Amino acid sequence: MPVGLLFGGPDRTVLTPAQESGETRQQPGRTVSGVCHGTLGELYQGPLRAGAEPDIAVVSFPVDHHSWVHFTPGADAPNRLPLGEKSATATRLFLEHFGLPLPPGRWSAHSDLRVGVGMASSTADIVATLRCLFRLFALPYNTDVVLGILAAIERADSVFLNEFALYLSGRHRVIRRLGTDIGFHTAYITEPGTVDTAAVTGLLLKHYRRHGEEYERCLTDLLKGFASGDPAAVARAATASATLSQNVLPKATFDSMLAHRERFGAEGVFVAHTGCLIGYLFPTRLDADLKSDLSAYFHSLGHQCSFAQGGYG
Repeated sequence: MPVGLLFGGPDRTVLTPAQESGETRQQPGRTVSGVCHGTLGELYQGPLRAGAEPDIAVVSFPVDHHSWVHFTPGADAPNRLPLGEKSATATRLFLEHFGLPLPPGRWSAHSDLRVGVGMASSTADIVATLRCLFRLFALPYNTDVVLGILAAIERADSVFLNEFALYLSGRHRVIRRLGTDIGFHTAYITEPGTVDTAAVTGLLLKHYRRHGEEYERCLTDLLKGFASGDPAAVARAATASATLSQNVLPKATFDSMLAHRERFGAEGVFVAHTGCLIGYLFPTRLDADLKSDLSAYFHSLGHQCSFAQGGYG
């Protein structure tokens, strides 16, 4: 399939003569950067609706941790992008779509997202790379182009948006934007191991078919919570989604954490449904005493806890 067809056919951004020749507004030696947040798993992962052929829908839980990609124009030939094959493929598809050559210069990258645990590190790397390229060529950020490139590479999270969204991760389709009114403070841990999402997809779909009506109620409650700006309702629905996930990809610490939720004043429990993260949702910033109590509790379970702000509100 021609690359252009990935992005809706002939409707493309009109380039200036300078852009078509590969020139940019950046002066040699002046770095341009792209940044993308990651996730702490999901507030919901399950079927979009009950049925015999469910789609995997997610409401990712954005976190204030990021992937960065930098490009510094210069006389040197571009070095290899230090983020692996997926980001290199995203770069190639971007350049092919716009018909642009990559100018001389050097890539560099950094990430504080852990790989393989449910922080959307791979998707964040790709999106950060694309945002860097949009800025390098002084092009407006185009979500359709980003979606097309992601669809050609991997199942993805909705980190290309700066808001919550109900998103079909396999179809790369935004079903509903959910805004930026909801936010939480979190305490979380990472259990050992990694989960191969592709390898468990069949298992998940079978589970969704068995529990379709329960997931449908959970998603309805979650969407109502977002619509009314009610973090407590969102947290309850996230806990319900995490509880359903225990039946197919369980977390070892889930039962203990659920039993101690009220003790710590958490509004809910969240997980990376196909990852290793699990944590508490809090309505307000945690003070030093609560952080100490939580740290001691998680240490008793054999884990070091971390604290981060999730969402946007």
